[in-house]
Amino acid sequence: MTFDHFKIELLSESRGEAFYDLIDKNRARLEDFFAGTVSKTRTLEDTLNYCNEIQKRIKSISYLPYMITDINTNEFIGLVDVKNIDMNVPKAELGSFIDSRYEGKGIVSKATDLVVDHIVEEYKFIKLLCRANSRNKGSIAVILKNGFELEGTIRRDYKTTKGEVVDLNYYGRLFG
Repeated sequence: MTFDHFKIELLSESRGEAFYDLIDKNRARLEDFFAGTVSKTRTLEDTLNYCNEIQKRIKSISYLPYMITDINTNEFIGLVDVKNIDMNVPKAELGSFIDSRYEGKGIVSKATDLVVDHIVEEYKFIKLLCRANSRNKGSIAVILKNGFELEGTIRRDYKTTKGEVVDLNYYGRLFG
């Protein structure tokens, strides 16, 4: 998938160093709401091992990390990940982030739109959901721009890396 000068594709094992660089540059911003990813990418070696694990999860369709790459620099600048996949329904949860240098340009909104179209077509999902803390205005803007609707707030639903237990808003979108 491509748009403007960006491409979107699943994380390949060979791009572990680029994945580490993206996380490391944005670690402070990501640690609260991408706690799992941040904890598994503390060093380059940890990240390469995690990328190995991710490849197995991609094959089993249990996790699908779509990387956003700036075609001009071949640098990862963001991620739209598909997680908590339940093929019995079929449904999944989306998460996303963008490198701080690319924030506010609509890139992650467009990438999310393309990923949603792709995964609904490819995997026949009938429901997608997103979770966001009410303080995360950027994520909420992306979620709403992509047609998700607030379904409710789950109180004390997520523990940040700092140990704070926070409420999360749940947004859903139905297909088919």
